[in-house]
Amino acid sequence: MKKLDPHVYLFTMGHFSVDWAQGGIPALLPYFITACQLNYQQAAGIIFANILLSSVTQPLIGYYSDRISKPWLVPLGPVLSGLSLTALAFTTNYWVILFCSMISGLGGSLFHPEAARMVNRIAGSLKGQALGSFSVGGNAGFAIGPMVAGFSAYTFDIHGLVLYGIVNVIVAAILYHSMPTILTMAAAADKAEAKAHPGASHENDWGAFSKLTVVIFARSIGFTLCNTFIPIYWITILGATPSTGSMALSILFSMGVVITFLGGIMADRFGFIRVMRGSFLIMVPAMFFLVNSSQLWLATLLLLPVAFSLFAPYSPIVVLGQTYLGKNVGFASGITLGLSTTVGGLLSPVVGWGADLWGVQTAMQILWICAAIGCVFTFLVPVPKAWEEEKV
Repeated sequence: MKKLDPHVYLFTMGHFSVDWAQGGIPALLPYFITACQLNYQQAAGIIFANILLSSVTQPLIGYYSDRISKPWLVPLGPVLSGLSLTALAFTTNYWVILFCSMISGLGGSLFHPEAARMVNRIAGSLKGQALGSFSVGGNAGFAIGPMVAGFSAYTFDIHGLVLYGIVNVIVAAILYHSMPTILTMAAAADKAEAKAHPGASHENDWGAFSKLTVVIFARSIGFTLCNTFIPIYWITILGATPSTGSMALSILFSMGVVITFLGGIMADRFGFIRVMRGSFLIMVPAMFFLVNSSQLWLATLLLLPVAFSLFAPYSPIVVLGQTYLGKNVGFASGITLGLSTTVGGLLSPVVGWGADLWGVQTAMQILWICAAIGCVFTFLVPVPKAWEEEKV
């Protein structure tokens, strides 16, 4: 049985380090609202700036890395993300806070495209499992980051945010030290692939990628809106306590860590497109029954199919995007990794506005509607030309 190269797990650590920093920022908002006397609009501006800069820069950096590979971007990302969180412990100036939030987003933008590109190169025939492992780091970061930030801000001391800087600098140092070996391995893997497929050429299929982009946006909306509104839904609609609402989110992300990894393995075995389509076929009814449930036990049970539908297709989507844009793997990684977690964040204020007007449950109906649109496009996404001879 083939095994993943251990360096894949090093990139997983790097992915964890940038996403636990970015995931920690929302947990700090109540602290800054009190300590800096911010209103809700200013607090939302911190998250919006973080997401906006990350969304815009990741595809651009990915496109740039395709033209001129810059491996040093990989360790630089965790350094910027970690130190920007550390800096938040030493300021109450709103503009400095806003700047640090933007730098955290920039750190993720620098890391994701180049790192995913390298994982693709060294993965060999286990691309699904490799990207699944890589993605687990990000999901674990989003799950653990808020807990560490919340403990630092509300239980221990805000200066505990120094931990982000320490951990991220250590991870970055390991990545930097290992980079020569990784680059040598990547070059050898490229030669092996060229030898195995001497007539193969990497082409861009923009039509297929545009259809996949709709799928990416649909998943992003589901991911981000669940992250934002599940605690609110639990409290306002299901009558749960705030701690129970937070627990529901923890359950979702905890299952997501495992399912993301399993999704990559399933994609290698059963086909990337099949796993993606199956996930969205589950997503539509799962989201529909979730946002129309009125019983706490039923909504909690529905978190399992919701988690599967959101996290299982993650690595297949990334691999498909990299395959459709064979000449621009970095750009594809910037779209699939970056926009898959940020586009929904740009829509969140609109959904919040709808919740103020018509109620949370009515506004949340957008989840199954977007899932249905994404499901349709999974069946419009074609088999990559490079795979037409293979079983998918």
